[in-house]
Amino acid sequence: MDLQTPVRAQAPVEGEGLTVSFRAEVPEALLASMRGFIEQHPNWDQYRLFQAALAGFLVQNGLGDREVTRCYLANLFPAQASFRQ
Repeated sequence: MDLQTPVRAQAPVEGEGLTVSFRAEVPEALLASMRGFIEQHPNWDQYRLFQAALAGFLVQNGLGDREVTRCYLANLFPAQASFRQ
């Protein structure tokens, strides 16, 4: 995350929590891999991939927040409406 740039908060969408946008520098190899994955999996986009990766990292490293777990599962299983509640 670019610590020099303030984080912008967007108005929440009905039924969803607050969305925050930020910028991050990533290595070229990681970006190329992300692009390749998205090209091979058209039901994924950069936002869904990043949300799933970040939530997955937090869940796998012991964060016990239910909302983060829901975000992780909702991105992995978008057809499962119960994870979006």
